[in-house]
Amino acid sequence: MDGCQLVVADGLNRRQWQALNAAAGGEVIAVALAPFLDDDPAELAAVTNPLVEREWLTGDELTAAGSRALADLTVKVRAHRRAITAGISEPEYLTTVGVLRRMAGNLE
Repeated sequence: MDGCQLVVADGLNRRQWQALNAAAGGEVIAVALAPFLDDDPAELAAVTNPLVEREWLTGDELTAAGSRALADLTVKVRAHRRAITAGISEPEYLTTVGVLRRMAGNLE
């Protein structure tokens, strides 16, 4: 189970996780998610509306409840990532990620 699967277990999908992080960083969510979504307002709304309904997001800003939820989820994801990467050095991790990025790029 990766970090995104942990988020899904908490009722969010990967794009919603990214939207929360974008909002936390002061980014415009539509801009942050543009590489992953078609230029379709309905698709963006499908990501953000559930977060608004949970009262975690207002526009491009996290609410207090959204900040708390993101903090709680981040703790879970970081702990899981630490467990997954135990015994793997930083250079090994970076090499692996780099190779996987190139492989994904080859598929495009």
